[in-house]
Amino acid sequence: MATSRLDQNDWVLQIEKLSVQLQTEAGVHNAVHLLDLALRRGETFALVGESGCGKSMTAMALLRLLPEAARISSGTVKLGSTDLNQLSESRMRVVRGGQLAMVFQEPATSLNPVMPVGRQIVETLLAHTSYRGQAARKRAIYWMNRVGIHEAEKRINDYPFQFSGGQKQRIMIAIALAAEPEVLVADEPTTALDVTVQGQILHLLADIQHEMGLAILLITHDLAIVKKVARYVALMKQGEIVETGSVDSFFDNPQHAYARQLINAIPAYEKRGRSLVTGQRVVESGDGSSTRSAGPPVLQVRNLSVAYPQRGGLLRRVLAYKPIVEDVSFDLHAGETLALLGESGCGKTTTAKALMRLLDQQARIQGEVLLAGKSLFSANRRQLRILRQSMQIVFQDPYASLDPRMVVGDILEEGVAALRPELDKTQRANRIRNLLDRVGLPANTVTRYPHEFSGGQRQRIAIARALAVEPKVLICDEPTSALDVSVQAQILELLQTLQNELEMAYLFITHNFGVVEYLSDRIAIMDGGKLVEMNDAALVLQQPQHAQTQRLLAAVPRL
Repeated sequence: MATSRLDQNDWVLQIEKLSVQLQTEAGVHNAVHLLDLALRRGETFALVGESGCGKSMTAMALLRLLPEAARISSGTVKLGSTDLNQLSESRMRVVRGGQLAMVFQEPATSLNPVMPVGRQIVETLLAHTSYRGQAARKRAIYWMNRVGIHEAEKRINDYPFQFSGGQKQRIMIAIALAAEPEVLVADEPTTALDVTVQGQILHLLADIQHEMGLAILLITHDLAIVKKVARYVALMKQGEIVETGSVDSFFDNPQHAYARQLINAIPAYEKRGRSLVTGQRVVESGDGSSTRSAGPPVLQVRNLSVAYPQRGGLLRRVLAYKPIVEDVSFDLHAGETLALLGESGCGKTTTAKALMRLLDQQARIQGEVLLAGKSLFSANRRQLRILRQSMQIVFQDPYASLDPRMVVGDILEEGVAALRPELDKTQRANRIRNLLDRVGLPANTVTRYPHEFSGGQRQRIAIARALAVEPKVLICDEPTSALDVSVQAQILELLQTLQNELEMAYLFITHNFGVVEYLSDRIAIMDGGKLVEMNDAALVLQQPQHAQTQRLLAAVPRL
């Protein structure tokens, strides 16, 4: 039990025997079972585990924000000497946001899209502090400055869509901290952020924690972040804590088999060629230098530039073009993995969409792209359909890229029917069955809808759809960014196996350096829309030449 390390007077938050029951179609399920935790002022306690283990349900229980189907069945949650479970909802509203605050996982859905960000911070100040009028506005500007929003006085009336993902997360932190709470619950605060923004957010929280004596309950599945910022850690599995202790003891000498399994599943350079699931050698892997360039390249990109129109005036005429990608050139060979890295907004995804000709109506695109020797940009509609058999893409969010109204069988068949019209219905059905088996999904997947699957399973479906036409090039745009480490390990192993079988070339777009170190043959670094460094993986990782590459590598949290 985590509480044994503290004197009772040190505790700012005590959770004892907390259980949460969830009503499902199959009956009552224990989402959280007899959980014990304690936090003290100025301490960061990490609650880790995989999706569905009960981490976020625990956070929602602390703030009494459980969904209708869930209820607290037993236990106490004490903030100081106050048992939050005994408070009325009106008294709980005073505590929630005032003494106990939360930073949610997805700021884009947590911020009100039709309200300026300054007003959202002021709301917290009006509800929980004595600030009013201009004093509240000045305090909101103070907090925007404090969390690193530049020119806060000018941007206080801006709306959430006018900020980047990292900036939106900073604004969420400003809202949570505006009333200067005693405890902050941070639920996956850095998921899907690039390493430099992630480092800035963690540094910001550490600074404010030191200044305010804030207790932080960090909920995450990223063990490298836990090692970097937390003092104590508790590992959850199926609603229960299976191991707890100091961060040093957890990583140096994990006691539970599940803890060892998760740590072993984290990709790293020294694990190249070995299965992240079993630890056994699965492919011959060299030292990170590319040996795939013997034959002609399957994809040639020459001087690719993408610019978006800037419109103005009553008629919304194009006044100028804003460059997003500038003069990008690279080759990609069969069986090779080229990792494209960079901070958010550097042009990685725009490059991928331009290569897939998904921006033809939205942007000005220049340059030349040859796919198996044939020009992609000059192809007409019929030629493009043939070329798209050779290049497919797996997007970051499989749920957003799968039609929720179609069963998976129809989703997969639609792609095959469009791009391989020579196959009859029986041949298409056989291909779909083989694809599902290859990506490790059961046969009844064809009759089920996307919402019936986990995130990892949906990503497997997206990969199956991309593979249905047997492409020569697969573009993977952040395919593992929001996945647990064990699911990520399964997806990476699947991609490696398929590449070895089919000799596919991968353009792997990501901000996860662990994945890059484990998977890539070559690495290309983008900054400000340009390629600033490209070389064999080993050389880029061990002898980075460009300042931006050095900056990215320095920001990577490591075990």
